[in-house]
Amino acid sequence: MTLTLRTKLITAGVAGAALLGGYYGWTHLHSSGPGEAFASGNGRIEATEIDVAAKLPGRLQDILVNEGDFVSAGQTLGHMQVLTLEAQRAEATANLRHAEAGVASAQSMVAVRESDYQAALAVVTLRESELDAAERRLRRSQTLVTEGASSEQELDDDRSRVRSSTAAIRAAQAQAAAARSAIEAARTQVTGATSAATAAQATIERIGVDINDSALKAPRAGRVQYRIAQAGEVLGAGGKVLNLVDLSDVYMTFFVPEQVAGKLALGAEVHVRLDAAPGMVIPAKVSFVASTAQFTPKTVETASERQKLMFRVKAQIDRSLLQQHLTQVKTGLPGVAWVKLDPQAGWPSELQVRVSK
Repeated sequence: MTLTLRTKLITAGVAGAALLGGYYGWTHLHSSGPGEAFASGNGRIEATEIDVAAKLPGRLQDILVNEGDFVSAGQTLGHMQVLTLEAQRAEATANLRHAEAGVASAQSMVAVRESDYQAALAVVTLRESELDAAERRLRRSQTLVTEGASSEQELDDDRSRVRSSTAAIRAAQAQAAAARSAIEAARTQVTGATSAATAAQATIERIGVDINDSALKAPRAGRVQYRIAQAGEVLGAGGKVLNLVDLSDVYMTFFVPEQVAGKLALGAEVHVRLDAAPGMVIPAKVSFVASTAQFTPKTVETASERQKLMFRVKAQIDRSLLQQHLTQVKTGLPGVAWVKLDPQAGWPSELQVRVSK
């Protein structure tokens, strides 16, 4: 046997041993998973998205941020033009001044009507005094006529005075009633003028709110994902300007079969492994389990799995952990979520939490 032939035989023997060893390792040593205490499902990393939109129709004046920028809650991201609103506020301010002048005029009229009423009451008092004097004189005249010391003419004159005084009292009382009604009318005018002033003030405040809302602010901290509109564009009410993603509110949605969903509880531990970072294991917790089954989306399962009714599960990643790695968080990454069905079970070594610093 030549040296070359011997070398070839040795090489073939080593290769065969390696193949046999690999087959034995696959069939006897390959792990079939962490066990019945765990279940898994495919999914993608998602985050809460927020649209920053114009409250009122108008022209977009400027945008102060770019795609990819991190923004804080309450930060001003852009402005809508407010020239029309400022003109409306100036008009409302003028209406308020006019209404306030109307209130002052109506209040002055109330004072005048109250003075007229007091004068009318004084006239009533005077006429009552005249009637009293006329009645006393009539009684004396009646006594004198009976005694023959006075004529019937004087008695008739005294009776006429009593009737005249009675009529004068009624006229004075009517004037007093009219003056009192005038007071109520003047007070009604005050109420109307005050209401007009209040409405004008409310209009000013409403326009002020609209002007403040024209400064587009971030409702929460996040990262700018898209600039949907550009400065100078005219937008309708609710027109979208920016799209933000809250990288501190990140979760993975996956699907599990009925027998697994029945064992899941809110708050159950979940460990997530991403395809892009297989060395990392991210901790999460079950925050949602669907109450009804559905067919799984094509992007999540194979065709055979889509034929099964599955339950949607949402695993929320800890916010404090995300805050430490905001610049590294990426949405849309596919991965596998492992959920622990038995709270007493321990995580296997390959699923222990490993998060890069």
